Amino acid sequence: MTGLSAPLDFLSATQRERLLAAGLDVTFPAGTRLFDEGGKADRFWLLRGGRVDLDVHVPGRHPAPVVETLGPGQLLGWSWISPPYRWHLGARATSAVEATEFPAGPVLDLCAADPALGYALMRRFTEVVAERLQATRIRLLDLYAPHGSRPA
Repeated sequence: MTGLSAPLDFLSATQRERLLAAGLDVTFPAGTRLFDEGGKADRFWLLRGGRVDLDVHVPGRHPAPVVETLGPGQLLGWSWISPPYRWHLGARATSAVEATEFPAGPVLDLCAADPALGYALMRRFTEVVAERLQATRIRLLDLYAPHGSRPA
């Protein structure tokens, strides 16, 4: 798990080391469905290579509209951090993906043992939630708003 310090610079060196010790290097071939909206959210990933599309289920629309594309250095999955622990979006690898996968249980145990680590993760994942919410809002407005009514 080398080369991951920059995306985790919001953590101290000791916190980063503890978090990375809980991670597992994984790969996904292009086309792999990582999770579906509404499924059990019990992990998150730090992307090291490849691309992942986030999509949202819209009744009557298939395939689900892509709301954001993530790449190296970005965090994937925030739904693990608070109840009801269900994915709010779906995710599919659009190219071969290399990532570090973090299981929620051990990470939450780390947070309980080190409240400063827990606060830092909560703060960063709150930023991720805000970014994804804004990206989803803009994409859905692009798809469904009357022409010319996009927000400034």
